[in-house]
Amino acid sequence: MHSLQFTAASSSNGMVERDFTVGDVPGVLWSPAPGAERAPLVLMGHGGGNHKKHPAMAGRARLLVAGCGFHVAVIDAPGHGDRPRTAHDEQEIAELFRARAAGEPEGPIVVRYNAHLAELAVPEWRATLDALQELPEIGADKPVGYFGINMGTAIGIPLVAVEPRITAAVFGQHWPDVLVEKAKQITVPIEFDMQWDDEHISREAALALFDAFASKEKTLHANAGRHKELPRFEADSAVRFFARHLGRAVTPPA
Repeated sequence: MHSLQFTAASSSNGMVERDFTVGDVPGVLWSPAPGAERAPLVLMGHGGGNHKKHPAMAGRARLLVAGCGFHVAVIDAPGHGDRPRTAHDEQEIAELFRARAAGEPEGPIVVRYNAHLAELAVPEWRATLDALQELPEIGADKPVGYFGINMGTAIGIPLVAVEPRITAAVFGQHWPDVLVEKAKQITVPIEFDMQWDDEHISREAALALFDAFASKEKTLHANAGRHKELPRFEADSAVRFFARHLGRAVTPPA
């Protein structure tokens, strides 16, 4: 079992940002100011081609920390951020760019590549969760959530399917293909985002993945717009969702 090592720290506006490693996996942990009471943890998965400190990750973390006092952790997926690409990564990325330039569907390539990344990333996430729960400000007695869209869903669904410590999750914007059987194993509350006019993921495909979850409580948010036009207010909705299911009150913006 790898221990967590902090490598850098900074703070601003009442939020602490700490870089860490668990083995050779780099991550970042955003937390309330020191001295706050022990709080739940939200794990976030970043999108394809992005990284742990992408503005979308930092922005969502800020909402979760400031709004509910959560701890929020993100790790770089294999081949992303500060992690080197393998020959397999380079091959799949080149194939994706070729298909995009040729006007061919991207879905089959993304589904295949993300499934490969999920096989690698799920054990890394579980080891990271083990290490984070060793921290006194987090501990093992508080609930854990998961928040991931696009590739974050491709990795998150297999993770939540096998990780009983995660008790609520926000997913969205991915093809059902290899994820349906994993989704059928998930029973925790789910919020699911889709774009009604998504040029890559058909409505039927998005609805099929939502339908597969075995959760008694699952909510579908279908927004008008194309793939990259997911409204920013969905992040605010995710904060309220996690506040309900992880047992925190939402603090209005100052």
